[in-house]
Amino acid sequence: MREPLHLPSLGEIGAARERIDDLAVRTPLLRVSIPDSRFPNPEFFLKLETLQPIGSFKIRGAGNAMRRLDAAALRDGVCTASAGNMGQGVAWCARALGVPCRVIAPDSAPAAKVDAIKALGAEVIAVPFADWWRVMETHDTRGVPGAFIHPVENNDVIAGNGTISAEVVEDLPGVDVVVVPFGGGGLLSGIGAGMRALRPGCRVIAAEVETAAPLRASLDAGAARAIQRIPSFVDGIGGASVLPAMWPLVRQVVADSVVVSLSEVEEAIRLLVRHARVVAEGAGAASLAAAGHDQGMRGTVCCVVSGGTIDAGVLGRLLSASA
Repeated sequence: MREPLHLPSLGEIGAARERIDDLAVRTPLLRVSIPDSRFPNPEFFLKLETLQPIGSFKIRGAGNAMRRLDAAALRDGVCTASAGNMGQGVAWCARALGVPCRVIAPDSAPAAKVDAIKALGAEVIAVPFADWWRVMETHDTRGVPGAFIHPVENNDVIAGNGTISAEVVEDLPGVDVVVVPFGGGGLLSGIGAGMRALRPGCRVIAAEVETAAPLRASLDAGAARAIQRIPSFVDGIGGASVLPAMWPLVRQVVADSVVVSLSEVEEAIRLLVRHARVVAEGAGAASLAAAGHDQGMRGTVCCVVSGGTIDAGVLGRLLSASA
């Protein structure tokens, strides 16, 4: 029976920080200025989760969830469902704990992420996107052994993600807006819960991409909605729906959702390289792209750059386009 989901308390976030202290790093907050007329506020702070050992924030939630499991639960190892980054997070932590790891991935997952998962010693089980999404919705791993670490619908994963909020407030006490890429809502819920407790006046804004923006559709409808998803190079966000179990959590903490175009994400990737010397994947750059919209982006703005695992060919194409 699944444990009911809830927003993590400060106590749960604090305990998660202690649990993952030797697994995840305390990422820096980088102050940057982007002299571009499209940005209502040219100065930003970047929370660089690209500098985690696996290149994304996922190590936080994976580590906290796995450290909460006892030896009996880990007897057959662990498994997860992931398009790439959560697979790397679970695989990294499984290797640290000395247990097997299996990752159910959509067959459209980027080669760079699949290769990174395998390099960490995990087995990758590729399935069609619809079958992968069914695992996300049902938690049914279809005979794949190991304790299932859901990448989103897991209280310990959400609390682990919430550790980002504590670090942001410590480094930037006057933060007014935090922009968070929206995939399944686990990152948004964790950060939102922490910000609500530590900095109640701060607005938490989701960043979505035009090819798959289920949160925008759900906010407009007032209920969790499914959308017609169009695959794109922005693979770390953009699910087929807001998972119904996550909707009550997300709607409590999100102030708004900004939907950005693929071209805006591409330009954000270039801007991050040019002005911050930061390599971000599409999902990670979406937060900066959203900050270019005049949609509540006032005051001190922090963009969570959630990950940096991008295919070299895609990055080369985008950078060449700006030459």
